[in-house]
Amino acid sequence: MSKNHRSVTALQAARESPTLARLADLSDESKARLRSIGVLIPKGLQNSIQAGPIEGPVWCLILENNAVAAKLRQLIPAIQAHLRSKGWEVTSIRLKVQMSSPAA
Repeated sequence: MSKNHRSVTALQAARESPTLARLADLSDESKARLRSIGVLIPKGLQNSIQAGPIEGPVWCLILENNAVAAKLRQLIPAIQAHLRSKGWEVTSIRLKVQMSSPAA
């Protein structure tokens, strides 16, 4: 018996597996949400924020440092209202500061 091996990209493989496809869809949605709220985020902070996981009505943003987190905490009510106006039901936004490793 000969096996037919075909080469596929990681994206193609993800789309063919229901579980991986769901994760890819959530990742795409998280990135779309981040693009959507870009109008609310000060320009100087936009490169310090990454789209994080979506867990039901809870969305996580990954932040570069505590100063970015402090500013975003002030904006959470406006961000949630904006997301709801776009059809995303977000009841909570978690802010997670990504710890960078110390320079060697």
